[in-house]
Amino acid sequence: MTDDASRVRADKWLWAARFYKTRSLATEAIAGGKVHMNGERVKPAKPLQVGDELRIRQGPYEFQVIVRELADRRGPTARAAALYEETAASRETRERMAHELKAMHSLMHADPHQRGRPTKRDRRAMERFRERGRD
Repeated sequence: MTDDASRVRADKWLWAARFYKTRSLATEAIAGGKVHMNGERVKPAKPLQVGDELRIRQGPYEFQVIVRELADRRGPTARAAALYEETAASRETRERMAHELKAMHSLMHADPHQRGRPTKRDRRAMERFRERGRD
């Protein structure tokens, strides 16, 4: 970890802070416009400083974080979590979105008439129905 350095590349920091599993994924996300620094799009080599505000989009979720420490190497999860501070509004919005997605998923997959595989009796009834259609 380079705490004494005053700047670190954006893609390295995102990887070290565990927002992305690999540095190449972080680079792709930045190139795809999913990362903004202080309200503007960034490039992968853009140097970050302590105090910069990042907006990171991952799927349906959006993180708004403030850089608290710099690191160019990936370390333990606890250390990665100390590299940034998520804003309260961002956390609240993300939790609300997660709750809505979970509720929507349960509504879409909650068919009271379908309880898994058909029984042997149901399967025989379907076979009789199909056979009548062929005649």
